[in-house]
Amino acid sequence: MMQPDPLDLSVLHSFRRCSPLVHCMTNDVVPAFTANILLALGASPAMVTEPDEAEQFAGIADALLINVGTLTALQAQAMCRGIDGALAAGTPWVLDPVAVGGLTFRSDFCQHIIKLKPTAIRGNASEIIALAGLSRGGRGVDSTDSAASALPAAQQLAQQTGAIVVVTGEVDYVTDGLRTRTVAGGSILLTRVVGTGCALSAVVAACCALPGDRLDNIAAGCGFMKHAGLLAAQQSQGLGSFAVGLLDALSALGESA
Repeated sequence: MMQPDPLDLSVLHSFRRCSPLVHCMTNDVVPAFTANILLALGASPAMVTEPDEAEQFAGIADALLINVGTLTALQAQAMCRGIDGALAAGTPWVLDPVAVGGLTFRSDFCQHIIKLKPTAIRGNASEIIALAGLSRGGRGVDSTDSAASALPAAQQLAQQTGAIVVVTGEVDYVTDGLRTRTVAGGSILLTRVVGTGCALSAVVAACCALPGDRLDNIAAGCGFMKHAGLLAAQQSQGLGSFAVGLLDALSALGESA
């Protein structure tokens, strides 16, 4: 198990040079925040949700994010079309299985689409354990398990699906089933602002589109968020200034290095 550099400047420079176009099919709570996080890091966000357009645009984008946080039947249809378009074009796609396990509709949907070979899966510990079929999930969107306890489930899920699996928590674990990277740092405030995890999933999607070792690229993306979260927390006066400070810190990453 390896711990990558806290701030991998080579991946950061690649990220900004490539400026991945990320097609975010995400929940209704977080689109603007997710878009701003991607823009702050140097990626390009797009939120295309109409089913016919979703399939077409997934073939144009550099990566696709599927986030089931506010899943409806119509959204599920559009997401399946988006995945179809991504698969046809060879576009990497990422699943964020928000609150999977406790609710039947989203759980069944996620179990269906993980058969479609996601490039990566990013969730909290309870979501990953539930998606692997080892528990019923956490407390809504909140994890009731530690990230370390979910690592065996993440490794199993990675081996079953072929995806790189990211378990986020106080320490993030990034695994392809054989290799594992750990990413420490960050701030507790990252768990107290709505949308930080969802935005991280979009960053993971962007990192899937970069050249080089995908496992290391994704681990670096997790490091970007943790490093920026720590910087923002050190300067914030509360949750409102922290959220703004997170965007500022992401946009300034690497400037003093």
